[in-house]
Amino acid sequence: MGDFFQNGTISTLHQIGKVELEALEERITRYAVWRPISLVLPSLYSELEGQALSRIVNILIDVGYIDRIVVGLDSANQDEFKQALDFFAILPQNTKVIWNDGPRMQGIYSKLNKEGLISVSAGKGRNVWMCLGYVLACRDTDVIALHDCDILTYERSLLARLVYPVVDPNMEYEYAKGYYARVTDRLHGRVTRLFVTPLIRALKKIVGFLPYLNYLDSFRYPLAGEFAMKDGLAMVNKMPANWGLEIGLLGEVYRNCTQRRVCQVDLSVDYEHKHQELSDGDPTKGLLKMSIDIAISLFSTLASEGVAFSDGMFRALKVTYQRIAQDAVRLYEDDADINGLFFDRHSEVKAVDTFTKGLDIAGQAFLKDPLGSPFISSWARVTAAIPSIFDEIREVVEKDNKTTS
Repeated sequence: MGDFFQNGTISTLHQIGKVELEALEERITRYAVWRPISLVLPSLYSELEGQALSRIVNILIDVGYIDRIVVGLDSANQDEFKQALDFFAILPQNTKVIWNDGPRMQGIYSKLNKEGLISVSAGKGRNVWMCLGYVLACRDTDVIALHDCDILTYERSLLARLVYPVVDPNMEYEYAKGYYARVTDRLHGRVTRLFVTPLIRALKKIVGFLPYLNYLDSFRYPLAGEFAMKDGLAMVNKMPANWGLEIGLLGEVYRNCTQRRVCQVDLSVDYEHKHQELSDGDPTKGLLKMSIDIAISLFSTLASEGVAFSDGMFRALKVTYQRIAQDAVRLYEDDADINGLFFDRHSEVKAVDTFTKGLDIAGQAFLKDPLGSPFISSWARVTAAIPSIFDEIREVVEKDNKTTS
């Protein structure tokens, strides 16, 4: 039995008891008649070879309320793109694969780069951004959902619960953020538990009351990759291009949507996906890289809210964060103990030390270049600069999905 406690400034939609999936999907199907739903799946080619994506595709075959599925494919050559087309061909929905590495799509990126609209290289942020652009270009979608392709415990109820708050006209939400407990025989989600939440709370101590920080602190799992949004919101949001994608996107939603129209929804009691290495000695990869990008993204949004950063503030922030994070280790150890879970205190403390290092690196980088965190232009700006861009993207995707010649 889940809890029903509401805290923070956004609505929390809990999972209480057993999900009545058939009744939920029946209502979604009814609403989707006038609020069509598209699903975005950002994927690396390597994920086609894993067991998670095969499971996801086999489950999506029976999801009738999804009109369109858009797969953003990264790190794929021509043969691998053809294999991806075959892989997703079993889906009955209107399904298109965006070949981001293909020559036609590279031409689109080159054109956007020349106009100063996109300057980032390949990555999840750019992949998600282009997928959203293609869905908007099709002009037949009201609700856009997105989830990752590495969910080992994927189930139909996850997608249904994700889209329901946005597709149900009685709820009036424009953005729904997924959350879940990352638990197996131990607690996972180290970046959220030991970095993001302690960092937000350290900032609240140093900066004082700031609505944006209260908003962020309301999310139970701010780094969750699953969300659903109205098409209008997808049109005006800028897109972060690095590991700060989820935090940066929450900042864009905060700017462009009233908090009464934002919710978080419990998607699953059993969620598992791939885990990143800590990489405590290499700031260019792993969780250390993730912590740096997240912190810079957070600092950028706070600066746009009028917060002035300095060397002294970052020194105080590092000390405050470390104390809160170290206290969190003890709390999670107690939580694991009462539930009979394995807990490695040494690795948890090591993670805090690594994230402290990442915070220090992020602070120095931000002071050198406060505008250095890359954001991709909103599609509203892109279409204003190049009115024909949506037609060009649709043409490229259609050609690629028919032939790779």
